[in-house]
Amino acid sequence: MGRTLENKKEIVADLKETLSESTLALVIDYQGLTVSEITDLRRRLRPSGTVCKVTKNTLMGIAIEGDEKWQPLSELLNGASAFLLVKEDFSSAIKAYQEFQKVTKKTELRGGVLEGRLLKEPDVKVLGDLPSKEQLIAQIAGAINALATKIAVGINEVPGSLARALQAVADQEQSGASTETAAVQDSSTESTAEGDSSTESAAE
Repeated sequence: MGRTLENKKEIVADLKETLSESTLALVIDYQGLTVSEITDLRRRLRPSGTVCKVTKNTLMGIAIEGDEKWQPLSELLNGASAFLLVKEDFSSAIKAYQEFQKVTKKTELRGGVLEGRLLKEPDVKVLGDLPSKEQLIAQIAGAINALATKIAVGINEVPGSLARALQAVADQEQSGASTETAAVQDSSTESTAEGDSSTESAAE
């Protein structure tokens, strides 16, 4: 039984809503996949926040009509199409699809669209080689921890540095005081010598 006009409108509305939440769309030829295999693909994609839509090209064409961001998809609308609509973590989504493709050896990636740009298979592969969202978070967390450790070490070194600085000042002051004392003693000795000389002159 064919879809009614109302059904088609609902499908188009759903596609538009999902596209509005997506950053990347991939188009694959799913010819030959069984229902269980498509279910497996959806399960693999779910952790990355990716939705797999199996729908007619004409309905997707209506959904992207007038939308510059997704208009390049029209060049990929031929044959049996499944659309992988990725919200954020496109690296994980691409890796999940590539793993599925290795297992089934049935699907073919036609290309994709990212920010209004048409992507060929090599472009998609490059995106898949980028760190996943989880990997990026781990790298950022590692960098923050390293910075925090450096700051903590610096703070711990402050008392020691301050103590060394104070000791240097104290040593300098003590050295200055010793110099002044020596100068005073030298001056006293000279005065005493002069006194003795005057006494001798008076006696003569």
